[in-house]
Amino acid sequence: MEKPVIKPHCPNFSSGPCAKRPGWSFDNLSGAFLGRSHRASGGKAKLKQVIDRHRALLDIPADYLVAIVPASDTGAVEMALWSLLGERGVDCLAWESFSSDWMIDVVNQLKLEDVRQFKVDYGQIPDLTQIDTDRDVVFVWNGTTSGVRLPNHDWIKADRKGLTICDATSAVFAYDMDWSKLDVITWSWQKVLGGEAAHGMLVLSPRAVERLTTFKPNRPLPKIFRMTSKGELNDALFEGATINTPSMMAVEDCLDALHWVETLGGWRGTEQRCINNLETIENWVARTDWIEFLPATKDIRSRTSICMKITDPWFNEFDEDTQNSLIKEMVKRLDKENVAYDIAAYAKAPAGIRIWGGATIESADLEALCPWLEWAYAEVKASRAAASAA
Repeated sequence: MEKPVIKPHCPNFSSGPCAKRPGWSFDNLSGAFLGRSHRASGGKAKLKQVIDRHRALLDIPADYLVAIVPASDTGAVEMALWSLLGERGVDCLAWESFSSDWMIDVVNQLKLEDVRQFKVDYGQIPDLTQIDTDRDVVFVWNGTTSGVRLPNHDWIKADRKGLTICDATSAVFAYDMDWSKLDVITWSWQKVLGGEAAHGMLVLSPRAVERLTTFKPNRPLPKIFRMTSKGELNDALFEGATINTPSMMAVEDCLDALHWVETLGGWRGTEQRCINNLETIENWVARTDWIEFLPATKDIRSRTSICMKITDPWFNEFDEDTQNSLIKEMVKRLDKENVAYDIAAYAKAPAGIRIWGGATIESADLEALCPWLEWAYAEVKASRAAASAA
C-alpha cells in the first residue's frame, strides 16, 4: 500500500495523559502562582477558581460539594472507598482494568463481607438489571482500558438507599452526567481536559456528605484520605484548601483548559467534539474489513477511549503473544513516522488499538490518521508474509 501523505497535525492520541487543547502553549501559563505558598490568598484563589469553574461548566448542583484531592482520579476513588464503604452491602461492577482494581480493593483490602461482584470480560458490560442501588454501588462510567461505557443510568433508582460511587475520569466533559443519580463522582485533569496529572476531583452529593459525618469506618484512615475531623466535615477542603501541596503550575494549566471549555459553551461543547470524533472513527471502521470495535454493542461504545480489535482471519490465526507483537510492530511504524503515539491497546486488554477521542482531539487529525492505520497494518502483514516466504 502506498504511504499516505497527509499526517495528523497533532499525533498525540494517548489515553492518558491526553493531548493538550488545540492552540495550547506554555505562554498560557505565565500567570501561574509560583514560588509562593498554595495557602497564601493568591494560591487559594486559584484553587477555588478550579472548583468554581468546574461547577459552572459542568452544571454541578449547588448542594453538591467539590474538592481538589491528591493522587489523581485514583486518589479520589480511594478516598471515597475507604471513607464511605462498610455501612451496608456493596455491589461492585468490573469490566476492565481500573474497575477491577476497585473491586480488588473492596474485597481484598477493605475486606468487606457483604460484597456482590459483577465482573465480565473486556468488551462486555455487567447485567445492570441485577444491580441493587439500595446497596452501595462502585462502578466506572467509562472503562478507559476497554472502551466500554454505561449505556444509560436508568438502572439507578432516584429513591435509592445506597450510595453510587462513580469513577468518571474518562467521562466528565464527554457525557451528560445526571448528577441526581450519582453520589460520589471522581475524575482527573489529564483526561478530557488534557490537563496535567497528579490531581483529582471529588464531588459529593448531600447523601454522601451525610454518610461521611454519621458513619465511622472500622479501620484507620491515612491523612491523605481524611475528609472529616471529629465527626465534622472538613469544609475548607471544598473551598480550595488541599490535603497536600498541589502543583500551582498544573493548577494554572487546568484553569487554561477550563477557559477553553468556556469558549466552547461548557460541557455540551466538549461533548459534541467527542461525539464528532467517535463518528469519524465509526465511519472508517464501517468501510474497513479488518477491524471492529471491541465493545460488543454500539450503545456501550466509548466516545473517548476508542478501543478496537483486529478481525482479520490472518491475524487471529496467531497466538496472543504474536498478536501483541504484531500490534507493537504496527505502532512502532506509526511512531517512527510521527503520525500517532501510544495507540496500542492497554497491556491487560486484548491485542488491538486504542485511540483517544476526547475533546482536545481534532476530528481532522483522526481523518488523517485512518489511512495511516491501514498503511501500517498492510506493512506489518506484508513484512510477516515476506519473512515466512524466506
